[in-house]
Amino acid sequence: MADLNTGQIRNVAFAAHNGAGKTSLADALFFTAGGTNRQGKVDDQTSISDYEPEEQRRGSSIQLAILPCSWKDHRINLLDTPGYPDFRGDMVSAIRVADSVIIVVSAASGIEVGAQQAWNYTEDLGIPTAIVVNKLDRENTSFGQTCLEIAEAWGRQCVPIQTVNADAESFSSVSSALDSGDLDESVIEAIAEADDDLLMKYLEGDELSPEEISAGLKAGILDRSIIPIFATSAANNTGTAELLDGIASLLPSPDDVEAPDLPEGAQANLIFKTSADPFVGKLSYFRVYGATLKSNAQLWNVNKGENERVGQVYRPAGKETEPVDQVIRGDIGVISRLSYTRTFDTLCDKDNPVELDGVDLPSPVFALAVKPSTQADLDKMADSLARITEEDPTLAIERNAATSETILHGLGDIHVDLAIERIARKFDVNLDTALPSIPYRETVIGQTSVSYKHKKQSGGRGQYGHVVLEISPAKAGAGITFGSKIVGGNVPKDYIPSVEKGVRNAATGGVVAGYPVVDVAVLLTDGSSHSVDSSGMAFEIAA
Repeated sequence: MADLNTGQIRNVAFAAHNGAGKTSLADALFFTAGGTNRQGKVDDQTSISDYEPEEQRRGSSIQLAILPCSWKDHRINLLDTPGYPDFRGDMVSAIRVADSVIIVVSAASGIEVGAQQAWNYTEDLGIPTAIVVNKLDRENTSFGQTCLEIAEAWGRQCVPIQTVNADAESFSSVSSALDSGDLDESVIEAIAEADDDLLMKYLEGDELSPEEISAGLKAGILDRSIIPIFATSAANNTGTAELLDGIASLLPSPDDVEAPDLPEGAQANLIFKTSADPFVGKLSYFRVYGATLKSNAQLWNVNKGENERVGQVYRPAGKETEPVDQVIRGDIGVISRLSYTRTFDTLCDKDNPVELDGVDLPSPVFALAVKPSTQADLDKMADSLARITEEDPTLAIERNAATSETILHGLGDIHVDLAIERIARKFDVNLDTALPSIPYRETVIGQTSVSYKHKKQSGGRGQYGHVVLEISPAKAGAGITFGSKIVGGNVPKDYIPSVEKGVRNAATGGVVAGYPVVDVAVLLTDGSSHSVDSSGMAFEIAA
């Protein structure tokens, strides 16, 4: 789009419960806007958004995809996020760079867990939000009834701004309630409340003009006093043009939302997604918050303290990228083969360093032990694990010293299983998996006193060390604590560190099954020594 300005950009994250038709809706919008000459379908594996083989096989999204639409002098960047909870890290990342969020609710299923989680997250952030009721062509569905359920669950600020011609299988068209004058009085009241002047006019009994209603609606959406509800059937491509109209005319641009305070003309680009492409290398997806980023720029990674040379910049569209000369403030682009940059790093001017906020990603809750299937896989395992965790920062790698296992952590079993599949496909490394071994520990459950005398004579200087130890349970997490209450020199103070060393060495293998001993308090209470035969080694052995 020639002569694009920031006010014409809409960055919209799509969130939903898995199966609500969110990706199908994104595909339908992309097709309606002329992004492709054939509407992608999830079921026949032609979705523009779900392009990874693992997504096509499962029939659901596992990663964030970006579909840019040109619609009536606007660029609408659709950020399609996974609905399955194992991949919610990408939803969080997308919302970080979006200016608004659309929550898709299936009319056939109502509000499900994923939609509720998305609502809670957007509510906590205070980000402008809209709702799309999808699958209105399904049997026994009703736009009006679903809107009532949404308002009951999420508040009266959730209001329909469209009307439909019919319900269920007869549903075939959508009309704007703004144009038809079919807005409910409660909706008009909510719109008036978003602006003091409009509220005064409304209270005086004057009718609001269509322009005033539109302006009040935009203001209400911006501060979340109004959550507009749209109607669609992605499968039949019904309501998609009207939804694009609503996104362009009602949802905020980057100019409308609060922006970071930057020096005049400063570069500020946030990396929000990293992809490891086996053919073109690493791809870094970014949003521009500062001055226009042009190809062949020299930037500074403020997080890593390193220079990064930006070669060609691209615009993403599903798995495809289109080379462009520049990416303006508020828009989204892609850079390839950055050396040091990771997700949520900021690229800026070295002379004007700026660090943009990232997000708190969900913590891993599931783990599998991984090992190479063959010797050839062993040589590449460490690199492949590093690359997959760079691509997906909600994955984590741990080397368990107690069990000598490499542990892959993720947000669920599907998350980790698909990471193993992607490692095999992208990096040609096959890994075997198993449940992690349990690093058992031993401890004591009561208090006791033990005495041991180490005495050895074999000609020449002998060995003598005698200790009396009081052993008792310690609080959880304390490990091994050691103390001494020796008085009178029965055990010379120079040998007490050797006693402690002996205690800690003995704790590395317990008496029950040989596991490390933890959470035990050991107190040296008495002992004896020999003026010739005692040594640090003798007391270490005695302990």
